Amino acid sequence: MSFTVNAQKTIEKVVTGMPTSDGAGVSLTRIIGQPDLPRLDPFLMLDFFGSDNPGEYIAGFPPHPHRGFQTVTYMLAGKMRHKDSVGNEGVIDAGGIQWMNAGRGIIHEEMPEQEEGLLQGFQLWVNLPAIEKMSAPNYQDIQPDSVPMAHIQNADVKVLAGAIEGVQGPVRTTAVSPTFLDVALKSGPSEIAMSSDESAFIYVYEGDVVVNKGDQGNETILEQGELGVLSQKGTQLCVSTDTECKFIVVSGKPINEPVVQYGPFVMNSQQEIVQAFNDYQSGVLAK
Repeated sequence: MSFTVNAQKTIEKVVTGMPTSDGAGVSLTRIIGQPDLPRLDPFLMLDFFGSDNPGEYIAGFPPHPHRGFQTVTYMLAGKMRHKDSVGNEGVIDAGGIQWMNAGRGIIHEEMPEQEEGLLQGFQLWVNLPAIEKMSAPNYQDIQPDSVPMAHIQNADVKVLAGAIEGVQGPVRTTAVSPTFLDVALKSGPSEIAMSSDESAFIYVYEGDVVVNKGDQGNETILEQGELGVLSQKGTQLCVSTDTECKFIVVSGKPINEPVVQYGPFVMNSQQEIVQAFNDYQSGVLAK
C-alpha cells in the first residue's frame, strides 16, 4: 500500500477501557471519561457494554437527568427500551441507534427489553456548544433497516452519522455534526476517508486491526478493547487485518469551550451547574 505524504491518520495514543458499573449496577467498560482519557472534545464519554449474563445488565438505567449534551445509544445485540419525562418511549433494536439531544433538560431511563441473552452496544456522550445547551430536548430513533451501508475495499461500513463514499447516515444533528461509522473489515487492507482538523478515534470491539501497516514509525496494532486517538491531520485512515475485525470510527469538530461537569450535567460554568441541580430538585428540568 502506498501513502501520500501527510495523508494518513496516525495513532497518537492508545487507551484501554476501565471496567466499571453505572445505572443500577450495569457492568460496562468506560473508554472515554476515565483517567487515561477524560475527554476528547467534543466527546465526553464512551462506554461499551456487552454481556450474556442477565445479572450484569437486567437492572438497567432507572430514571436519571441530563442537561447540556447529547447521548448516543448504539445497539449491537439485544434490545433496550427507553422512556423520558416528556412522554417519549420506544425500543432500540440490535443495529439501531438513538440520538438524544438532552438540551435544557430531560429525565431519561433505559431498561433492557429482555431477561436473557446477549446485550451489547455503545453509549457515547457528545457535548453541545454554549449556544445549544438550553435547546429543546428531542430524539432521533433510527431503526436498523434505516442505517445505510457503504462498501469499500475489504470493508462493509454502516453509516450511522455523517457520510462516506457518498452514503449519508440517517442521524441529523445541527449543533455538532459528528461522523459515526461501524466497520466490518475482512482480511486485507482498506482506506477510510476522513476529515482533517477533527477529533477522532477508532475503537476495536472484535478482533485486532493494524493502522498504517508497513509504514515504519507509524504502524500501530490495536487489539480488541483498545481505543486509538487519531491525529487531526490526514484524510485517510489506513487499516488492515489478517482475519476479520470490527470497530467503530467516530470524529467531530472540537467545540473549544470550557467544560464544567457534575455527573449528568455538562455546562460551561459552575454557576450553570448549580442552576441545573436546582432545576432538577425543583422539577423544572423535567418539564
